[in-house]
Amino acid sequence: MTDAAKARARVAGAAACAALGVGLASAPAEGQTRPLRWDPPLDAAVTVGGVAIWLASEIFKGDLAPSHCRWCDVDSLDAQARNALRWRDTASADAMSNVTGFVVMPLAAVGLTALSAAHDGVLGHNVVEDTLLIAETSVVAEDVTQLAKILFGRERPFVHALPPDQKPLTPQPSDNDLSFFSGHTTGAFALATAAGTIGTMRGYRLTPLVWSAGGAVAFTTAYLRVAADKHWLTDVLVGAVAGAGIGFAVPFFFHSAVDDPPRRSAAAALRAPSPPVGTTMAFAW
Repeated sequence: MTDAAKARARVAGAAACAALGVGLASAPAEGQTRPLRWDPPLDAAVTVGGVAIWLASEIFKGDLAPSHCRWCDVDSLDAQARNALRWRDTASADAMSNVTGFVVMPLAAVGLTALSAAHDGVLGHNVVEDTLLIAETSVVAEDVTQLAKILFGRERPFVHALPPDQKPLTPQPSDNDLSFFSGHTTGAFALATAAGTIGTMRGYRLTPLVWSAGGAVAFTTAYLRVAADKHWLTDVLVGAVAGAGIGFAVPFFFHSAVDDPPRRSAAAALRAPSPPVGTTMAFAW
């Protein structure tokens, strides 16, 4: 898949949206869900602005990406994982990871969250808000990943294996040294975790399905990136942690339930610098 095609796929995923399980306070009674705090103009602006930043970084990737790897060495863990997990047909693994990361995961995050809302009889009230918050989280995660890739300048596995004179001849030379950390993995885990966190905060009764299905697709995407020889194991491990962290933090700290006073919305956080009151939460696998 070319850079332009990947860009279109990522934008489509963000527009469609436009493995940690988090258990918050007790769920509401059957047929009821918690309203979340959100600021439509602000959240839409963050999402659109984030997409614009990502598109600009793709358009000017040739100028922004390092011309030579800054992180060229490979440790034994990554080398052994590459030998064990890399497929002979790396092109198929790459194509499959594009499908799971850019198509299946966005559809699962948005679709299963909408299904959960419909199951509780609140689809019409919540679908736009849930979709925008998932999209906002995904865009933030992708922008953070893009910045990290440019700053770290890590050489991709398949490039590392090439003779020095062959490295400039890859199909996308500007992408050769943008391995750390995995954008596919970060995006997939951000989507899965954001959808699960929003479902848990809402109190949707089908939220366990959102967590399990989203986690499965995210883990599959991470594995396929190593199988495709596009990323080292540590690239996808860090990407998973970063994606899950952003996927949890954006909804939880900026869009907490209206009946949960200790946390504030993004707009309130911008207007009032005082720290929030302590919160209580329980984490469950």
